[in-house]
Amino acid sequence: MRFHFSAVLLLLLSFFSFHYSVCTAKTDKQVVVLSCDLHCQGCCDKIMKNIAFEKGVKDLVCDLKSKHVTVTYDANKTDVPTLLKAFEKIGKPARVEDHQAQKEAPITPKDTDAVSGASSLE
Repeated sequence: MRFHFSAVLLLLLSFFSFHYSVCTAKTDKQVVVLSCDLHCQGCCDKIMKNIAFEKGVKDLVCDLKSKHVTVTYDANKTDVPTLLKAFEKIGKPARVEDHQAQKEAPITPKDTDAVSGASSLE
């Protein structure tokens, strides 16, 4: 009886430690700034509705004024070439902006900004 109790207890402890390690695994968030030919708010809406559902995309900011799309994604689930293919698939080919533009990416707004034309996921 004592052996069974110890075995069950050991099994439960190993399960919870495994579950804890899986739940606390951190995502490898990356940010990429893409230049895209955006004509109107409809272009931003099209990107927001389609790219937001790509695997690994965590946040998306579409800035109509600067014609840039800032994508925050989980590098464990997707990569830049896959994101670029997704943009091509919806008819909005994009290219990666230079490294400096990625460092100076704006803080993501929470709603559509009527003045600048920026849109965000959340």
